[in-house]
Amino acid sequence: MAEYQNSVNDSNAERRENRIVIFSLLGIIVAVIVLAIVGFFMLKAPDDIIEGQAEATSIRISGKLPGRVTEIYVKEGDMVKAGDTLIHIHSSLAEAKLMQAEEMKKAAAAQNQKVDAGTRSQIIQAAEGLVAQAQAAMQIAQKTYDRMEALYKENVISAQKRDEAKAAYDAAKAGYQSAQAQLSMARQGAQNEDKISAAAMVGVAQGGVDEVMSLLDDQYLVAPCDGQIDQIYPEVGELVSLGAPLMNLLKVSDKWITFNVREEYLNTLKLGSKIKVMIPALDKMEAEAEVYYLRDMGAYATWRATKSTGQWDSKTFQVKARPTTDIPDLRPGMTVVYFP
Repeated sequence: MAEYQNSVNDSNAERRENRIVIFSLLGIIVAVIVLAIVGFFMLKAPDDIIEGQAEATSIRISGKLPGRVTEIYVKEGDMVKAGDTLIHIHSSLAEAKLMQAEEMKKAAAAQNQKVDAGTRSQIIQAAEGLVAQAQAAMQIAQKTYDRMEALYKENVISAQKRDEAKAAYDAAKAGYQSAQAQLSMARQGAQNEDKISAAAMVGVAQGGVDEVMSLLDDQYLVAPCDGQIDQIYPEVGELVSLGAPLMNLLKVSDKWITFNVREEYLNTLKLGSKIKVMIPALDKMEAEAEVYYLRDMGAYATWRATKSTGQWDSKTFQVKARPTTDIPDLRPGMTVVYFP
């Protein structure tokens, strides 16, 4: 009897344990279901964001004068005003050409005076000297052009700079031919033609002086506008060639924001529309910007549909917006976020 009673007690205890386990499992299942339902209703899809970056106009400073950098008056990061001197380039060749051009001008003026005076032998001598000087100038211009041609073939300078050197060479060559014509007329004794040619040579010589002076004007390069020095390429003592970039000037007053967006977002990015943007680097500062530029970027970053029906290709557009108010601390390269 005692054994039976013990068996009954054990059975009841086992049933109680089974019920406890079942109720516990049911409680856990119910809790999971409740949490899933609550999570479903509370779950919120993350906001779409369009990430862009700030940009600014960059002006490349370069000059027409090949020579050696003797002094740089600014450093990277300096703020400059329009007209501030940036760099000094010294060219002994240009100074020598100026001296030569001035002497040619004196010779042409003297020749013109001698023609007017009718001293035929002196006219011939001056014309011969003028031819020699014009020939020397042509040879210098030819050497400069040959160097520019070589640099152009090596893709160091642009075609425009090569063409400028070619034009200078052609002018010097024309001056040489004009000097030869003057000498020929002097020897032939054509007094009227001598006077015309001598007067023309004075103009040619003056043109040579003006040409060299225009080159020397670029020995001191100045800032074309207000801005910040972004990059400086040469060091003091380095040689720079014709038209070589010397430094970049960042026009910080001309800033904009660039986004690359799929075309389905263009309904909120219309020309002239104002949008709210956030700048993480400026303590998540919010600002207003006005869209002023839209451009199809062609096949770049084009999203392709995965289904043959019900979907379409979505092209990427470049959108530019300019802040409606000045943000002094906004720097080129900073991330700017737009929430469509």
